[in-house]
Amino acid sequence: MTSAPQDTFTIIDGRKISTDIKAEIIQKVIERKALNKKVPHLAIILVGDDGASQTYVDFKVKACKEVGFHYTMMRFADTISEDKLMKHIDQVNRDEDVDGFIVQLPLPPNISVERITEKIRPDKDVDGFTNRNFGSIVSKNPLLLPATPFGVVELLKRYNIPTEGKNVVVVGASRLVGAPLSMMLVEEGKATVTICHKYTKDLKMYTLHADILVAAVGKPGLITADMVKQGAVVIDVGTTRVEGAQYKNGYTLKGDVEFKEVAPKTSFITPVPGGVGPMTIASLLLNTLRATELRNP
Repeated sequence: MTSAPQDTFTIIDGRKISTDIKAEIIQKVIERKALNKKVPHLAIILVGDDGASQTYVDFKVKACKEVGFHYTMMRFADTISEDKLMKHIDQVNRDEDVDGFIVQLPLPPNISVERITEKIRPDKDVDGFTNRNFGSIVSKNPLLLPATPFGVVELLKRYNIPTEGKNVVVVGASRLVGAPLSMMLVEEGKATVTICHKYTKDLKMYTLHADILVAAVGKPGLITADMVKQGAVVIDVGTTRVEGAQYKNGYTLKGDVEFKEVAPKTSFITPVPGGVGPMTIASLLLNTLRATELRNP
């Protein structure tokens, strides 16, 4: 792949790629039905009435319908005890008709995210959150990859952006994105990866050396033009809801990157929204299909 001229850049269209992936999954489902094989089945647990969580779950249900997956939606009040929620998770774990299983985060403060996550069977953990799936990234045969990092890697592949031997800087070391993505880029991508976080001093010193810069902090406008070298690939994972009367709906979504000023310096860049976001659900669908194929070839 040749680098884009310095005065041009390509916007990485996550919506288009996610649509392409859904079309591929639809074809797989059609083929499975034709051979009388099991159709993927995703179960979703939602606790409480958090508006953002409800929206995310609605997107996931809609995606299941689009690709022809079966789905089960379970809703519980935020007053449910951790023990009762664990029992429901046990039931889904034992249900052999369910291939993929997620518990929508965040959970109420009285419920341990770690305990709930680890209760999910690793072979059904299509969010890729369990310790087993997290650890399997460094194996030669990972089970189910964390959904958002999986989506980032898929975007790089589908835009033919090479990672081998490249200097990658990941800003953000969370268990959900930064840490697993860094491992995936080292293991599969053969990149040289630097992880930066809130304790990193002189962040700019690191970001300026990045061939590929990934921002996954959730701090709007953190990455500015003076922090990005000419021709870099910039992946913005951050999505923060910023409220204000000047916005049509009373709020807008902003990424970690100052898009307008950074984009002209890049070769490729993801927008917010419409970049990495749609790929998370696409990756969830891919993981559910893989979980089905592993258990029901």
